[in-house]
Amino acid sequence: MGSFAQIWSEGDGVSRVVALLLMVMSVAAWVLIFWKSWVLTRVRRDLARAVPAFWSAGTLDAARAQLQRLDREQVLMPLLDAAQYRAPSGTLEAAGHSAAQLTRHLRDALHRVVTQLRFGQVLLASVGATAPFIGLFGTVWGIYHALLGVSAAGTMSIDQVAGPVGEALVMTAAGLAVAIPAVLAYNLFGQWVHACETELEGHAHDLREMVLDQLDPQRTRTAAPDGD
Repeated sequence: MGSFAQIWSEGDGVSRVVALLLMVMSVAAWVLIFWKSWVLTRVRRDLARAVPAFWSAGTLDAARAQLQRLDREQVLMPLLDAAQYRAPSGTLEAAGHSAAQLTRHLRDALHRVVTQLRFGQVLLASVGATAPFIGLFGTVWGIYHALLGVSAAGTMSIDQVAGPVGEALVMTAAGLAVAIPAVLAYNLFGQWVHACETELEGHAHDLREMVLDQLDPQRTRTAAPDGD
């Protein structure tokens, strides 16, 4: 902290902007890390409880009530709403094939939910990718600024150069300290979101089959192994 404070007090405007930018990126990344950890943990727990509770319900109304109670982050309710949506009569949408409409509505709902789960991933990726280079730029600029100061003094020695250069290298370390947690969190959250997406896709497929059975109880079940 002493080196950082000295850089702030002795640095020029560019050094201060770089330091402030790294600080903002660090705060934003950590706030997002804590928030997404909390949200995705809730989603994973809700999926583990809500999906079995939905299919164990005796009626569709009871199943909806289970989701309303257990689906705290609203990742399953949009799929159920999409499965139960019916286009207004007299529209081109209503004239289309019911199975195709159902597939499209479920797909759109699934995309919205997955986009919701992926919120913030771009910020984490951007911080992880740019923070080291911002810190490196701060180091280069700090060394340049320090050498200008030594040159202006008219004398040069190891002690005069080593101190300012060492202080400037703190910016590179700061850039890495900002980037590493963001990259690790991005990879971890990506795995969590992918696991949730797989679970949601399976649930959407089961909803589609249930609704099609309700629309046509006599339909022939000669589907391919993947259920399409």
